[in-house]
Order: sequence, then C-alpha cells, then structure tokens
Amino acid sequence: MIDLEVRRLGRVPYADALELQRTLVEDRRAGRIGDVLLLLEHPHVITLGSRSQAARANVLATPARLAELGVELQETGRGGDVTYHGPGQLVGYPILNLKPGRADVYNYVRNLEETMIRVTETFGVRAGRIEGLTGTWVGGSKIGAIGVRISRWITSHGFAYNVNTDLDYFNLIVPCGIRDHGVTSLARELGRPVDMAQVEDAVVAEFRRIIQA
Repeated sequence: MIDLEVRRLGRVPYADALELQRTLVEDRRAGRIGDVLLLLEHPHVITLGSRSQAARANVLATPARLAELGVELQETGRGGDVTYHGPGQLVGYPILNLKPGRADVYNYVRNLEETMIRVTETFGVRAGRIEGLTGTWVGGSKIGAIGVRISRWITSHGFAYNVNTDLDYFNLIVPCGIRDHGVTSLARELGRPVDMAQVEDAVVAEFRRIIQA
C-alpha cells in the first residue's frame, strides 16, 4: 500500500502553487515527506509549457485583451504547450517519487489520463483517449489536460480537469496547440453545475486505486 497525503487547497494563485511544488519536490527527494497530491483551483491564468516560444504562438489574445479580462500569462517548467486554468477547473499536482517501481513516464501519463476517464464515467459520462494525443476526451472534445515535469523521478505539475469551467476562456488560446479539437467540461456534458467537492472525492478515490495498483 502506497501512502498518499492529499491536500485540498482551494483557490491558489499560479505562482504560489509553483513555489509550493518546488518546495515539496525537494522535500520528497530528501525523504522528508511521502507522496502528496495537491488539489486546487487557480484564478484565470494562461500557462506556457517548456517550449514557451512555440506555446506563445498559440496565445490568440493580445496582452491588452488578457489584461482587460484579468488573465495572467505564466511560463512553467512542465511539458506540453499552452493551456488555460481558471475557476471551476480542478487542478491536480501529484508530487510522487516514481522510483523504484514506477519509473515509467509513459505509464505515469496514462495513469493520469485513466484517473480522469474513471472520474468522468463516475458521473455517467463516457470518456476515453484519442490516439496520438495526450489527455482525456469526451467524443472529440478534451475534458482533461496533462502537462507534467519529472526531475530525477520526482513528479510535479500534473492534470487539469474541466468541471464547471467557463469554456469561453479557451477561445483566448489554441488549447495544447491542437486546432482541430474542442474542449468540454463535466457541467456541459451533464447540463448542470457539478459540486466540486464530489469531483475531488472521486479524483482522490480513483487516483489512489490507480497508483496503488
């Protein structure tokens, strides 16, 4: 049985969450803490992956428009392209030591996808994968995005799952650099708002099952 501490943090500015992750990664590497899963929401922010120059090309809004809407633009140390975070979106940052038995990047990313697939199906919505693309999908629309960083087998960053997200904000970018697929949310698929605490409970339950398998 793998011990996992879950911290539900509410709404946290992106820069503060980034600094917290850096601290926890060092603590995990030094053995001062065990595995941790951070669950939180961010204020409106657009984040750029490690190829930030290419990611910036997928930001469609002008700096003036972003300022008008109160949307920050932040560079990150994660993989992936450009994405949006905001209220109503559940963000999960696992701080895990993948060594010795879980040192497989491909499998780790698939586990994050599987977590969101199972959570979506818990609410009665069929979800899955699209070959050649990362993330969790409902039909041809992405409901969950993934962007991870793994440093000496300690993970950070993670996944973003659209629960009650205002999807109009995705029009400010080309989400994940993918032009021929849309985005969706659990609320849109169900036709009603969804209780975030229930979704957090489902994420914790499914994530525990998957990483302990």
